Amino acid sequence: MKIAVLFKAVPDLVEDIALDEESGEILYDDMSYVPSEWDDQALEEALLIKEESGGEVTAITVDTGDSDNMLYTALAKGADHAVKLVGDFDPSLSNRSRAQILSEYIRQQDFDLVLSGVQAIDDIDGQIPGLVAGILGWPHASVVTEVHVTGNTVILRQEYAGGVVAEIQTPTPVVMGIQAARKPPRYASIAKVRQVAKSAQIEEVEMAMPTVPQLEIRRFYKPVAAGHAEMIDGDVDEVAARIIEILQERNLVRR
Repeated sequence: MKIAVLFKAVPDLVEDIALDEESGEILYDDMSYVPSEWDDQALEEALLIKEESGGEVTAITVDTGDSDNMLYTALAKGADHAVKLVGDFDPSLSNRSRAQILSEYIRQQDFDLVLSGVQAIDDIDGQIPGLVAGILGWPHASVVTEVHVTGNTVILRQEYAGGVVAEIQTPTPVVMGIQAARKPPRYASIAKVRQVAKSAQIEEVEMAMPTVPQLEIRRFYKPVAAGHAEMIDGDVDEVAARIIEILQERNLVRR
């Protein structure tokens, strides 16, 4: 069983987004990056599958900068291999281009399962698993919370709206977007990551920039405050009275 886990480095939301006020362009080189939290969930589920059914796990990312530590951390947690797809890429790479690059590499390999985080914190659009599956022509399921493998058969649990959960059976190969692993992602200490960085190798694979349709982004803007919140102090009766007064002032309730 060969399992691929797709990683994406995203801006660290602890910091402000670096934005050039004059040009309206994001200053990608002025920000620090961390692994997408859902990709950590995908890695954990892959490692659980490996522990239950055997096989090997390969962590893969498109190199848009600051990705080595992310891959070394995946190796420290239990991944068997790490692959960095390199080329003339930058952090503004679209998901359509990213999916094409990943798919071209995956097509050359013999993976049975491809796991990705269901979405990434910098776009929240959840496109990568579906795009990769569509390009490869493989089955696809997203918002997956549990995966079990028996031979060439995958049994997965997929969440739907309203608390509905479906159990789906599919043959390999298959692409899955992981919402949450069965267990919290395991921790790798800084010391262990550093140790792995000294002994492990990240495989670099040269990839071409694909020619795919692109959206044109003209400008980014920081949110502009249009008002402010009123903090209401006092006991319960005073707070309730003030809320009623505000609603009446705005003609939302009758006096």
